[in-house]
Order: sequence, then C-alpha cells, then structure tokens
Amino acid sequence: MSGREFHPLVKQLLDGDITLADLPAELRAEGEEALRLLAAVDHSAVELPAVPARVMRALVRAPSRSRLWLLAPALAAAAALVLWLGRPAPVATPAGATVTVRFVLTAPDAHAVTVAGTFNQWDSHATPLVRTGAAGGLWTATITLPAGQHQYAFVVDGVRWVPDPAAPAVDDGFGRRNSVLTL
Repeated sequence: MSGREFHPLVKQLLDGDITLADLPAELRAEGEEALRLLAAVDHSAVELPAVPARVMRALVRAPSRSRLWLLAPALAAAAALVLWLGRPAPVATPAGATVTVRFVLTAPDAHAVTVAGTFNQWDSHATPLVRTGAAGGLWTATITLPAGQHQYAFVVDGVRWVPDPAAPAVDDGFGRRNSVLTL
C-alpha cells in the first residue's frame, strides 16, 4: 500500500464529502480499503491554546468576501502558530516511509486550484484540489508523499502561484516564496 495514490472520488470519501454508497461499484473496494487505513490513524483530540481575542473579534465582524482575502492569511498564520506551539515532540520517520498529507486552501473566488511542488516536478496540472465545504471556498487534496522535506505552492486558476498561508515558506531564488513541508 506504500505510496499508493487513490482515485479522486475515494479522496472525496476520505475528506468526508461523499459516502461509501456514493462511490461507483468499481471503486467501493478501494474506498473500503482507504477507510480501513483511515480508521487505523490516531484520532485523539488535540488541545490548542485559546485563540487570541483580536482574532476572535475579527471573526465576529463577519468580513465580506473581498475582505476575507485580507483576513485569511492572518487567520492561517495564527492557526499555524497555535499548531506549532502546541505540537508534540518530533517523531523520527523511518527511511522510505510515506505519509498521507491533506493540502487545504481557502480561495472562495477561485475556479480551479492545484498544488505544484518538488513531489510532482512542479507540474501545475498534476495535483488538482477539489472544491469542498458548504460555502465552496475551501479546496482540498489528499496525497501520499515520501518522508522528507518538500517545497510547494498552490496554483490558483492556472496563473497565480500562492504559498500555503498555513506553512513556513522559503525564498525560491526567483523572487517568489515556496511553502515547506517536512515529513
């Protein structure tokens, strides 16, 4: 099973967007296998420190769509900081191991979002994200990556390269920023 890439509909099943019954008959066995793997994951609750009052005040104001783009990076940075401060001690990943990763971007006005990085040779078409959520502004993709460090960026509508606001970033040497994921 190591390194296996699931069908996009099975990924939607894992994301909770569809049920096993919604899958075509030929994908149900794959869906059941994916659900068995997911069931083996530790789902214990993670306790996070309180969200700062200024972030909560900004949320209460219910920003318009145009202001959401301004607020989203700040919220993502605050969430990343909270997660970083509350993270457990690093656990060594065995050599050759793979890790299933879920990429998430909030882009309510986007028509298409992909993720490009060192793991797919920066191919801006190789890994599409799927629009999810009730409001439709959340885009997700679940992929399996080898352990190690990966650089990546989201590609919005095929032209705009956006670093992940929830991840650390580095200068790419060409005037842009790449997000960094260490597994």
